Amino acid sequence: MAAITIYLKPVCPYCDRAKLLLKQKNVTWTEFNIAADPAKRTEMLEKSGGRTTVPQIFIGGTHVGGCDDLYALDREGKLDALLSKAA
Repeated sequence: MAAITIYLKPVCPYCDRAKLLLKQKNVTWTEFNIAADPAKRTEMLEKSGGRTTVPQIFIGGTHVGGCDDLYALDREGKLDALLSKAA
């Protein structure tokens, strides 16, 4: 299973929706609260090419983007393949 990282903020409905989909896929992830850790916010900005919205989701070495991007991948049938790639 590929390593999954989610940068998020508390009380974020988009973050909750993204995590719900990943939970339905029976995968685990590491999450970083960028509101509580400014260094993680900087890391997120660097890794995402300056995107400031949350969540920012990374699967393996792939920057998926946000919640809508994650659901779009699932609708297109591409999310499962990405999740199954080796880390």
